[in-house]
Amino acid sequence: MTATAFEYGPNHAFVDPHAVGNGTDASVRWPPAAGQRDGDYLLPPPRPADRPGTGIDPRDRRRLELHAALTAAGIPPRPEDREAIESLSALSGSINSTIQRWLHHTL
Repeated sequence: MTATAFEYGPNHAFVDPHAVGNGTDASVRWPPAAGQRDGDYLLPPPRPADRPGTGIDPRDRRRLELHAALTAAGIPPRPEDREAIESLSALSGSINSTIQRWLHHTL
């Protein structure tokens, strides 16, 4: 009789928390990361005070919002649409919000 690779090796109950019980037991969860009180997070929670103070340019924000509105309306932008989207993003915020409202109502 030959042995399979699964018969030997590390204790799978320790490696996979869902291999024992129903996966909801507190005793089966991963230990908390360094500096954390409780939980199964691999990274510490974000600290808003440590975020960089740079914001996104309004023109870039309008460009991203226009991309999202077009995609949500079922009109994914193509590479050849880049010039048109850049031109529309250069317009004022009120014009861009009107365009996005029109696209939203096409759904």
